[in-house]
Amino acid sequence: MSEAGLQQAQDKMRAAGAAEVAIRVFTHYYRLLESGQQGTIREDDIEPVGDLPHLDHLDPAPEAMQAALAETVVIKLNGGLGTSMGVTGPKSALPVKDGLSFLDIIARQILSTRRQYDVPLPLVLMNSFRTREESLQVLSEYDGLPVDGLPLDFLQNMEPKLLADDLTPAEWEADPELAWCPPGHGDLFTALVASGTLDALREHGFRHAFISNADNLGATADPRIAAWMAEHDVPFGMEVCRRTRSDRKGGHVAVRKSDGRLILRDSAQVAEEDTKYFQDVTRHRTFNTNNLWIDLDRLAELMDGHDGILGLPIMVNRKTVDPADPSSPKVIQLETGMGTAIETFEGSQAVIVDRSRFKPVKTTNDLLVLRSDVYELDDAGDLTTTHEGDEPYVDLDPEHFKILADFDAHFVAGPPSLVRADRLEVRGDVVFGKDVTVVGDVEIEAPAGERRLIPDGTVLEG
Repeated sequence: MSEAGLQQAQDKMRAAGAAEVAIRVFTHYYRLLESGQQGTIREDDIEPVGDLPHLDHLDPAPEAMQAALAETVVIKLNGGLGTSMGVTGPKSALPVKDGLSFLDIIARQILSTRRQYDVPLPLVLMNSFRTREESLQVLSEYDGLPVDGLPLDFLQNMEPKLLADDLTPAEWEADPELAWCPPGHGDLFTALVASGTLDALREHGFRHAFISNADNLGATADPRIAAWMAEHDVPFGMEVCRRTRSDRKGGHVAVRKSDGRLILRDSAQVAEEDTKYFQDVTRHRTFNTNNLWIDLDRLAELMDGHDGILGLPIMVNRKTVDPADPSSPKVIQLETGMGTAIETFEGSQAVIVDRSRFKPVKTTNDLLVLRSDVYELDDAGDLTTTHEGDEPYVDLDPEHFKILADFDAHFVAGPPSLVRADRLEVRGDVVFGKDVTVVGDVEIEAPAGERRLIPDGTVLEG
């Protein structure tokens, strides 16, 4: 049955106009799934990483930084919608700071770095069909942003969701688009080849790519890392941060015993009996920020040498065909993570960076911190903070704050001041007035079934 399922899936992809390299990659992972592979990485097969270089200790010469940045392109993963926050458009188009969206701020960061170092520094988005039009419209407001001969974006690939019981491609008449899924952000490498973007970048003399998520505004093209990559001929560099208890479920780097290579292990690749080791932040001390640096020539060599199949570890994602309908058919999505490419490049390295380079916005909790006075945005698009220590922990009641429209309705007069806050926990229907200040450790609760208003000018102190 699975052989017929593979043929049906391949035919479906060809009928939809998928590139042959994308079909080959899908076929590779279908075969792995068929053979029973789940991508599990056992604790017995790895060991913790040793000492790693720290960004603050890299001290290249100014001319080395300028030269390295002149050969660098910035690629932003921009395929995501704001569905988890009730938004249907590109997440990166959401206003996040001073009325500016992620994309506005990214464009300002790029243009500022170009001026500072006198480099071309192209910006290229990996879009999905759903994010492309609106995202390019936002960027069209910035004169001079496109670089001659290079695209502003390329499209990620799509593949069929597979019915869990027989591995045939799923169909869903109520919304046919739900029968398709992206192959995870590891598809970046395939999409770079399929779109011709990798060839175009190399033909224009770009040697390195800095890749990060569009919702992480701390991820700027740091010239010190660019120079470090060039000086040490690093084929693949991963930025990592020190893990804390709050990061115990995030993917960590480790050393594979069999060949001594750095690898990335995500939560989906952990055997149940190894969970305690995976979550031990004193054993596995660093996590992947998804800020990656890649030598484009080495990437091209690997892709050419393996028929476009980089061979990233498989991730088997089990869902329902309609994520909002748990009664809809169970499906499997074949995925890969781009950070797992660390094991495919011989000589990959990791560099420790501060949390200032890792500020993803995954929930409205993160959005409130970013919109508050914890961070200030300068003309160059850089975020700075005057908050001492770690940024405040925010936990908003999901019933009233998870969806963006509801979140905004509870902060009509703007976010509270959090620059002196350590923790803010909100339970129930709490509406904040103007110029509210949170100090220290604060918990607020509304009576069940009632709305509580925090008056203008209130100082909440734990």
